[in-house]
Amino acid sequence: QVQLVESGGGLVQAGESLRLSCVASGRISSINAMAWYRQAPGKQRELVARITRGGSTNYADSVKGRFTISRDNAKKMVFMQMTNLKPEDTAVYYCNADVTYYTTYSNNWGQGTQVTVSS
Repeated sequence: QVQLVESGGGLVQAGESLRLSCVASGRISSINAMAWYRQAPGKQRELVARITRGGSTNYADSVKGRFTISRDNAKKMVFMQMTNLKPEDTAVYYCNADVTYYTTYSNNWGQGTQVTVSS
């Protein structure tokens, strides 16, 4: 089994910043792509940012220029620096990781961390 634990969410005002972290543990040989998703009330979960093991990134159009995803492969961690936060960024943010354990592949989710941005 693989566990993903997020941290760093909270309540901020519009224009402020937050940094989310996620650490993976468990049966892991290699972590391939890691990503952050979010889900606002009444909406579908959406991809926010994704990073490959080699460091290639892609972002949702709504966060380009404001959010930056990064990772530390040695520590099995992924981060997301969020700047100039807007009320529409309010959501539960989930960490996601593609994990290989020997010949077994799994896609894994964290429990989520709440980000609330007040206007």
